[in-house]
Amino acid sequence: MDSIDVTTRYTYRVTWSNEDAEYVATCVELPSLSWLAETQEDALRGLRALVTDVVQDLRDNHEPVPEPLSSRVYSGKFNLRVGEQLHRKLALEAAQEHLSLNQYVVRRLADAS
Repeated sequence: MDSIDVTTRYTYRVTWSNEDAEYVATCVELPSLSWLAETQEDALRGLRALVTDVVQDLRDNHEPVPEPLSSRVYSGKFNLRVGEQLHRKLALEAAQEHLSLNQYVVRRLADAS
């Protein structure tokens, strides 16, 4: 995939910045980059040009280019460490609802999103 293809598949966001009194565009795959502009369109256009340049520079220097989030594969599993008291509290709540701890936490996470 060439740099143009990769950059068009990245995850972009444009939001208003009260602090800067301009729109700020960001890219999830390259979180250190941002672009400020007076319009949403200009912010996105500026950031996409910057991302294209950065990806090309990474390639020219034989450095890894971030994979777009949209093409990543997720297993559906992750490990989470919580304190003993929180673990106990969640286990009790799960038992009260007649659910496994895993089912209970998945349900709680889904409700929070």
